[in-house]
Amino acid sequence: MGKDRLAAFSDGVIAIIITIMVLELKMPHGAGWTELIAVTPHFVSYVLSFIYLAIYWNNHHHLLHTVSRVDGLILWANSFLLFWLSLIPAATAWMGENLLGAVPTAFYGVVLLMPAIAYFLLQKAIMRRQGAHSVLAAALGADVKGKISPVLYTAAIGLAFVAPWVSILIYVLVAVMWLVPDRRIENVLRES
Repeated sequence: MGKDRLAAFSDGVIAIIITIMVLELKMPHGAGWTELIAVTPHFVSYVLSFIYLAIYWNNHHHLLHTVSRVDGLILWANSFLLFWLSLIPAATAWMGENLLGAVPTAFYGVVLLMPAIAYFLLQKAIMRRQGAHSVLAAALGADVKGKISPVLYTAAIGLAFVAPWVSILIYVLVAVMWLVPDRRIENVLRES
């Protein structure tokens, strides 16, 4: 099967996830600064989650440029990724409602950790289909960011019960780390 249906479905699901998230965004129930400040935690968690979804969409887009055909394993791995991404609105709303609460902050970390694992599994499924010397394998190389992110998420999940603000800083740090454009796939595709 070609990759186009997979890409279109994934784009649609991510668009729906973002739509759900923005519909859950709390608006001030007044016209003053006090009311605006009261919804700031919701807005902050929304912005962070939107950035994460944009990062996944961008990387998924680049990832699919290395694929010409997909098989059942790739479809299931992609569905696994989309499942975990679909939980981001719930985690975003809970953390926004309870900013610096230990359990919501830890849960948010779990909901960030699981798509990272799912994305890794999707990469492995693609490389299994394409072989050890595939374009994706060449592009990933040592994949330092891909390996350090789950470690940071795991640390942040544990730290949520001690210092939730440190956990949130780690979530921001990982997002900033991935905001730096990753040109590995583009470079390998350009060379081949």
